[in-house]
Amino acid sequence: MLALVSVAAAHALDEDLAPLSAALDAAGVAHRIVYWDDAFVDWSHYRAAIIRSPWDYIDKLPEFLDWARRVSAVSTLVNPLEVIESNTDKHYLQRLAAQGVRTVPSRFIEPEQHAEDGLRAFLEEFAHAEFVVKPAVGAGSKDAQRYGREDVDAALMHIKRLQLKNRSVLLQPYLARVDEAGETALLFFDGAYSHAIRKGPLLRRGEGPTNHLFAPEQITPRVPSEDEHALARDIVDALPGLFGLDAPLLYARIDLLRDEDGRPCLLELELTEPSLFLYTADGAGERFVAALKRRLSL
Repeated sequence: MLALVSVAAAHALDEDLAPLSAALDAAGVAHRIVYWDDAFVDWSHYRAAIIRSPWDYIDKLPEFLDWARRVSAVSTLVNPLEVIESNTDKHYLQRLAAQGVRTVPSRFIEPEQHAEDGLRAFLEEFAHAEFVVKPAVGAGSKDAQRYGREDVDAALMHIKRLQLKNRSVLLQPYLARVDEAGETALLFFDGAYSHAIRKGPLLRRGEGPTNHLFAPEQITPRVPSEDEHALARDIVDALPGLFGLDAPLLYARIDLLRDEDGRPCLLELELTEPSLFLYTADGAGERFVAALKRRLSL
């Protein structure tokens, strides 16, 4: 029996659960949707816990990581614990950039740091007309907002609100090509490319952060360009070495934007609980289940 890990608030919002469940049924793989915060679950009863949509963890990360450690001790956690511990905090972008991965430039202001000094240094370093403020632990563009240079006071208030909650703050230049091209997200299962989608631009000037689990998304299928595929392939191939693993990750979503020079760069590396957009590509659910069966010898 496999556990597909979600949470009550996200269960009905997870559009991957239905196609994934159908593909598992067709393959004869017993499974159940289980909530990560259900204190009565005995996780040792499950062959593996596949993290799908525990999307409220951003507000309770210590509890979520404690849960992941407990599950990892009695079952197979997918993706593995060391990946989850690293990928749930966007400080990983600094580590990837230091290793030569082309990323959206990312700077952090920690809770104890001076907000004005951090924002001033960022604006002096980057000449972009607009920028993004978001929490380092976040998902679905929640608590993320786009600002212009005339909005410094509002941006400072946003940074300080996050700091008051003891949250690290991520600052990034707003790459304007996203308004036309959107994001490209490439999905890999067990190291093999499966499919890709286009995500429309999410952040609009003057709009406050979403009050929901995640901001509404405009998702359509996309054929990635050669340079997008090459960058994503390089990142996926490097992941086992980054985490000291001897096999590819069961699932990885590589979210890319184009910079001002038109080159693709990594916006986010989604390895914990990404939407897989299985409904956008024929056979995607079946490819995921085939990879799952190989990995777990089902």
